[in-house]
Amino acid sequence: MNLKDDKMLRSSLPKKESSRIMRSLARILRMTVIYVLLVLLALFLMGPFLWLLSVSLMPGRNIFSTPPAIFPTFIDFDNYVQVWQFMNFPKYMLNTVVITVLGVVLNVVLASLTGYPLAVFRFKGKNLVFTLLIATMIIPSYTAFIVHYLTIQGLHLGNTYLGVVLPGAVSVFNIFLMRQTFIHIPTDVRDSGKMDGASEFRIWWQLVLPLVKPALAVISLLEAMSFWNSFLWPIVILNDTELYPLAAALTYLNGQFAYNFGWIAAGTMISVLPIIILFLFTQRYYMEGLAGAVKG
Repeated sequence: MNLKDDKMLRSSLPKKESSRIMRSLARILRMTVIYVLLVLLALFLMGPFLWLLSVSLMPGRNIFSTPPAIFPTFIDFDNYVQVWQFMNFPKYMLNTVVITVLGVVLNVVLASLTGYPLAVFRFKGKNLVFTLLIATMIIPSYTAFIVHYLTIQGLHLGNTYLGVVLPGAVSVFNIFLMRQTFIHIPTDVRDSGKMDGASEFRIWWQLVLPLVKPALAVISLLEAMSFWNSFLWPIVILNDTELYPLAAALTYLNGQFAYNFGWIAAGTMISVLPIIILFLFTQRYYMEGLAGAVKG
């Protein structure tokens, strides 16, 4: 290498280093802007929840007073203590747990049993059946309230937990999710069960279901949130207020709380806390299940 080439090489090194530094700074700036926007979006979406938490800690003040109260002057848990003493929370929580567990079990079993043949069996009209199921998703669920009410009363299941759960025992979305998940199961799994003489039900129960746990977790989480927070249908079908789930009980007792919004907020926070904890422990399976369905 001659002297001229050596000088050109040395002069190019600072330019490359400067270019690399500029690219790194640009990447850091871009990521900083993205994270700031995501944090602001998260705070905006969490606004109602944070406001409700703030109201629950206000010591018996009307939040619609002038000027309006947004942040508590000091943290006070009297609202939680008083609303727990005023309402029979253990009984309403037990009602909610029974309804939620029953609804989750029925949805997991029925969606799996329906999605499995739509994914692995070959029969005439399979695509038509699946298309008709998907088409029903455009129908608003509340339009079927009268039909559900007449059906439940005709089955003599009014004022029972089963009457609350039965109209939501299976959903088209859950069937779609399970079908998309079952499609990804290798055919060798089913063939190996047939070679051992297993029935189709045993193949589904012992070989296939253990492989789709993330999808089952998604259904369980979504339905648990749905049944835990349900209040309109239980009010319609249950005549005995002692059978109300927690959300319906809070709505029914709003009038008795008068203008004590702190009690209402505290009761609501108590009711949503189990769902938040459940989601925190199952969010990994939730994301895996949705990712598998999207790939399908």
